[in-house]
Amino acid sequence: MEKKTPLYQWHESHGGKIVPFAGYLLPVQYESGVITEHNAVREKAGLFDVSHMGEFVIKGPEALANLNRILTNDFTDMPLGRVRYTLMCNEQGGEVDDLVVCCMEENRYMLVVNAANRDKDADWIQSHLGKTGVTFEDISDTLAEIALQGPATPEILASLSTTIPQGYYTLIEKGNVAGIDCIVSRTGYTGETGFELFCAADKAVELWDKVLAAGKSAGLIPCGLGARDTLRLEAAMPLYGHEMNDTITPFEAGLGSAVKMEKPDFIGKSALVGKETPSRKRVGLKITGRGIAREHFDVFCGGKLVGQTTSGTHCPYLKEALAMALLDTAAAKVGTTVEVDVRGRKIEAVVVALPFYTKGKK
Repeated sequence: MEKKTPLYQWHESHGGKIVPFAGYLLPVQYESGVITEHNAVREKAGLFDVSHMGEFVIKGPEALANLNRILTNDFTDMPLGRVRYTLMCNEQGGEVDDLVVCCMEENRYMLVVNAANRDKDADWIQSHLGKTGVTFEDISDTLAEIALQGPATPEILASLSTTIPQGYYTLIEKGNVAGIDCIVSRTGYTGETGFELFCAADKAVELWDKVLAAGKSAGLIPCGLGARDTLRLEAAMPLYGHEMNDTITPFEAGLGSAVKMEKPDFIGKSALVGKETPSRKRVGLKITGRGIAREHFDVFCGGKLVGQTTSGTHCPYLKEALAMALLDTAAAKVGTTVEVDVRGRKIEAVVVALPFYTKGKK
């Protein structure tokens, strides 16, 4: 049975179209529709319920050593109040998940993981933790998470709070928004300026209402999963289960910057040695023929199968049909013309640079 976030009743009573996703019942869109919600985030601001995400706490004198062994990035010199993107690999170098690590204080870290992988990740981490000097706690059910995204968000948040992190991928743990205690992080999954607010689950509706009211004059609207997905694709942000899985390496996914091969060791490192230059890689495709390429469509170059799309849609702000694909390196050069098999009909596309969209630019 799917779970409900603390905001479920609000979504249902305000026109949210509810769908099952990652074990939760969540709004895919509101009456305004995906295109309006998407463009609101690009031009003004949108508010997302992302309370389905998982949050873990790892702490203790051996917490840092355990993170460095289990995760691909290096957290040795991570300052307090910083957030760092990382991957978690299996012994074969495939990706168990991608996540962010928040340094809350010395020897205490919060991990934010994908909702669909919460249980898997919890089991994986706990099975690979050292026996002493470190503890693990899943605090997901105690928190709500709200994402405030878009160019108008700094002024909206400033009307509600004096605890606003200034740097990208930084946070303030003891923040306060509209009189509600929050962790405030300058992060997001839309390619825009934005913040994510973590509060006690029983304060979620109050916080949501106050943020929406404060942002109304700036054009803030509630947004669902549909716009969240089109926004992240337009910004070429990878999604687990699409651009990543347990058989795709970080180098194939174009995420090598989050893998520190110079570390003494981490799970999957030995399998990744010598694979820094992969035989296939994640690329962008601009559809030049008639049609839209969704995920898992075969891609051909010169009549030869060279890979598959991983995500694809018509992107509302750029007004183009775009896709990401995992292609053989020989076909992955920008400017290469390929064909995507869309249910038996091959449509033309061209390999383009990623990201498709950068904040403030088309």
